[in-house]
Amino acid sequence: MRLLRETAGYLPGLRTDELAWQTLAFESKGGRVEVAVPVLTEAQIVTLTQRVRNASRSYLKSLTVLQIVDTIDRAIHRLLDPQDPWRRKADSVLPRVTGYDAEMVRLGLTGYLKTFRKPQLLRFLAEDFGNPQLLDDFVPRSKGGFSKAFGPDVAVHVWAGNVPGLCLWSLISGLLVKSGTVGKVASAEPLLAGWFAQLLVEIDPGLADCLAVVWWKGGDEAQEKVFFGHADLVLAYGGNAALADVRRQVPVTTRFLPFGHKLSFGLVAASALDARKAPRAAQQAAYDVVRYDQQGCYSPHVFYVARGGKISPDEFSRYLAHELSALEKKYPRRTLSLGEAADLAAWRQAEEIHSLSSGGPQLAGEGDWTVVYHPSLQPLAPGALNRTVRVVAVDLLADVIPLLGPHRAFLQTVGVAAAPRELFELAEQLGRAGVTRICALGQMTSPEAGWHHDGRFCLLDMVQMVDIDSSAEAAADILAPYVD
Repeated sequence: MRLLRETAGYLPGLRTDELAWQTLAFESKGGRVEVAVPVLTEAQIVTLTQRVRNASRSYLKSLTVLQIVDTIDRAIHRLLDPQDPWRRKADSVLPRVTGYDAEMVRLGLTGYLKTFRKPQLLRFLAEDFGNPQLLDDFVPRSKGGFSKAFGPDVAVHVWAGNVPGLCLWSLISGLLVKSGTVGKVASAEPLLAGWFAQLLVEIDPGLADCLAVVWWKGGDEAQEKVFFGHADLVLAYGGNAALADVRRQVPVTTRFLPFGHKLSFGLVAASALDARKAPRAAQQAAYDVVRYDQQGCYSPHVFYVARGGKISPDEFSRYLAHELSALEKKYPRRTLSLGEAADLAAWRQAEEIHSLSSGGPQLAGEGDWTVVYHPSLQPLAPGALNRTVRVVAVDLLADVIPLLGPHRAFLQTVGVAAAPRELFELAEQLGRAGVTRICALGQMTSPEAGWHHDGRFCLLDMVQMVDIDSSAEAAADILAPYVD
């Protein structure tokens, strides 16, 4: 198969021939891809971040938020067009770099990009600010005085690469609050952010110096110290150990927004378990498991299934196994690394030993997926990822709530199949336990535009609010030239 070479990053003001480069190699069923990533000197980092800072102040902050939304919307519509050169490149190259099935990447990217169209962006802004004009001008407050939201001049984003396209969330968020962006791509997927930056600049050349896409080897403290030292805000995504390392490098006077690993699961009520509804619920649950092989924080590890329906939890587990088998044919699992394969084998072996010793769990898995059925209540625990999931029978879904306490700091998404009254009763209990997002089965891996990521305000957390007190307004009135 042919060798493909690509260059990652977007570095305004720096010439290609004055940079050092490192090659990242990717092997997949589609062949070998070699990606050249830039390695910057301290002087180049300082030059680059200062360039972004100056452009953020002089150009990006001169735009209205609606102008920025329109530019993003145009870029997104380009990427949604299957005939656009940028989209064709993404559909061709990303599966070869990530190892994910090409059709899964195509459908997943399309669904994800749709959350950044103009109507969704306006809803996102309204969710966080109420009145998005706060980003453009001082707006009257109901209690008196005025307020305006100011985005940082430079925000450094440290992105994870476990799911294609995740970098666009914080990159677009930064643009919406008129923040200059320096984004660090992950070695696992170093391309899409740079392509998106180039596309934005094609649409609005004025943005050319307002953002940069860089790379450094994870844990390179020397580079991190320089980048973070020139940032007003640092956002980082990744494992908790890596985030702890980043936190140590961020100056105490610089705001730091970490987004670490989370734990998600599903709840299936008896009301969803009859001959008509259960197969649909199993199909939706299987899609949540299959999409990007459970690599996202919002992917389920366990489904707790209530007894009392016309379909038993055991039968539901068999439905789920059937759907995973069907989806495997449509969306084959990516090739695992040696470490991932070893972890998965160890997990399966432990489950098999537990099954033989206790006569409890039942293991199903004819291909690149595994379903373990437990007939009795089990603690919430992460699986081995890569299409491994537990189905646990419970008398009542409320019995799950006491199991969540030890994991409070790590809880995120719960996919729920339940009737309206039970949904809201569960939501109250889940919220108190620390869960931050509740959605339908089949939607666990597709957050809505403007969702509160890990229970926080995505845009509001990035800005600084500036208030004009009503006293200043009154005092200014006295000094007006038309006052006697």
